[in-house]
Amino acid sequence: MANPGGGAVCNGNLHNHRKQKDSSQSGNCTKNGIVRKAQQNGKPHIYDKPVIESFEEAPLHVMVLTYFGYGVVTLFGYFRDFLRNWRIEKCNTAIERDEQKDFVPMYQNFENFYKRNLYMRIRDNWNRPICSAPGALFDVVERVSDDYNWTFRFTGRIIKDVINMGSYNFLGLAARYDESMRTVKDVLNTYGLGVASTRHEMGTLDKHKELESLVAKFLNVEAAMVFGMGFATNSMNIPALVGKGCLILSDELNHASLVLGTRLSGATIRIFKHNNIPNLEKLLRDAVIYGQPRTRRAWKKILIVVEGIYSMEGSIVRLPQIVALKKKYKAYLYIDEAHSIGSIGPTGRGVVEFFGMDPGDVDVYMGTFTKSFGASGGYIAGRKDLVDYLRVYSHSAVYATSMSPPIAEQIIRSIKLITGLDGTMQGLQRIQQLAKNTRYFRQRLNEMGFIIYGNEESPVIPVLLYMPAKVAAFARHLLNRKIGVVVVGFPATPLAEARARICISAAHTREMLDAVLDALDEMGDFLQLKYSRHRKSARPELYDETSFELED
Repeated sequence: MANPGGGAVCNGNLHNHRKQKDSSQSGNCTKNGIVRKAQQNGKPHIYDKPVIESFEEAPLHVMVLTYFGYGVVTLFGYFRDFLRNWRIEKCNTAIERDEQKDFVPMYQNFENFYKRNLYMRIRDNWNRPICSAPGALFDVVERVSDDYNWTFRFTGRIIKDVINMGSYNFLGLAARYDESMRTVKDVLNTYGLGVASTRHEMGTLDKHKELESLVAKFLNVEAAMVFGMGFATNSMNIPALVGKGCLILSDELNHASLVLGTRLSGATIRIFKHNNIPNLEKLLRDAVIYGQPRTRRAWKKILIVVEGIYSMEGSIVRLPQIVALKKKYKAYLYIDEAHSIGSIGPTGRGVVEFFGMDPGDVDVYMGTFTKSFGASGGYIAGRKDLVDYLRVYSHSAVYATSMSPPIAEQIIRSIKLITGLDGTMQGLQRIQQLAKNTRYFRQRLNEMGFIIYGNEESPVIPVLLYMPAKVAAFARHLLNRKIGVVVVGFPATPLAEARARICISAAHTREMLDAVLDALDEMGDFLQLKYSRHRKSARPELYDETSFELED
């Protein structure tokens, strides 16, 4: 489908970026679940703004220069490898040592080549150590390299009060200690730091039970179970839910933990294009009609696996349409709300509240406490029989150490704050402030001419940089201005879609955001990063609903 006017998507139909002034213009959106009703203080909250997602195509010359840049760096890499082989290249640390040659190589040939010749050039932009709480401001330990980023040494200097634009601290709850954290300190004094046992043995505490009850009430489901690690919540529980003879339909942009969990399950996996509803329906229809390969028996289970907010794209799952397909084809829905729980919805309850849907429409809720809640760990929630089953068969419950008591108390404190059970309106104010900051920052970036991806309500904002040299320069210059950003490139993104992933927090003040925006404006002019022409996405398979076959 052509898109002459812009790059916004609303329920599968393309719209331009102009705001719609009356409900007649957005009627298609309201018919498909975008009028959201959320219970807030016992009264329905109606939100009828169209959901708009922007994925704009870069100009042709930018893509040509991006691929050309990778080509030049690759050629120089092969030339440097040639010099190393002849002992001319001075940086011999890039060569495998003689005593290592009898061992199986850690990387495949190209991965090894890419790391030493491309990644090492800009390695200083990652893994920067910080020495403070990851609040709106943090302190960064200064380091330098004397051997072209192969090793680093600390100078002893601390870069103070860097504006944090990279942490998933959406509600600002990952902060320095204050009086509101007194209960966490009390729990530490009473229970100690660790549990030293699994949930099946001596590791279930009353704090875990209290937390699980709060999570279930927060999500408005029957039961919930918490785990000590967010990544393991996916990778260790999906294998307990599906296995051989089952089919998993997974979004192509799902997180690595979901990918690992689906692979460990032994189920058949089929990938559908990101948020592409016709592609998903075709796979569901074929699964129902043809059944399992060779035997043609019906699948034992069909599980659709998606995320709430996709952390690299900033997009939000098209939940109403996916739920409709799930019901039509009698499948199950597993949704990972690691980034969406606490960050979207009128009261922070994630994408189900965001779309005003019934919590019973989702079979398996998964989320983490590592972002909005300022803690660690994860949860699985849903029907009581599902959670009871996982208490017995989940690998995390059987083999992994239980969640630390102070961590559990921090999550309890966060949920009580978000829901107002602490007797204040501070939680709701933070959720509303996060939404205001997100819309303001996205609007200003659009006005400046940057290409940004994702939903206008998503606090995860990918700013497209494309060229590898500009990725490094962008992060280095901003750090010199005391602004910390996360830059991401291949293989975490497609080769030609390197980006900076900016995360907005309720703790950011307007002055902080304006300071960052001013620096981005100047940096965009200096590095010529303002590519926006309001054209169609560089990845048409995400938005061309008439094309839903995956490429080989």
